[in-house]
Amino acid sequence: MKPEYENLKVIKNEDSKRFELTVDVYTAFIDYKERNGVITLIHTESPEELAGRGVATALIEKTLAYLENNKITLVPLCPLVVAYIKRHPEWVRIVREDYKAKFV
Repeated sequence: MKPEYENLKVIKNEDSKRFELTVDVYTAFIDYKERNGVITLIHTESPEELAGRGVATALIEKTLAYLENNKITLVPLCPLVVAYIKRHPEWVRIVREDYKAKFV
């Protein structure tokens, strides 16, 4: 993660069902569904103004850390999140058992 994003907080917006990271005046987000202690990450979106700045990566890292810190199991359906976990296999530890085969 780029140093300029380290102190920014990811927000779990329960009304919108998304994790949000605001940089400058723009907000990147990951849509999610939650059920029985499991969060499914569905779609990541970053405004065009933030493109190429590493914001989506920071958002994914911070969201995964939030899930782990809160003992929430992950079902990764978002292609960006799946690709991130493939590059950082240490995060497989929070993936629900029946989804771990995607990362072997």
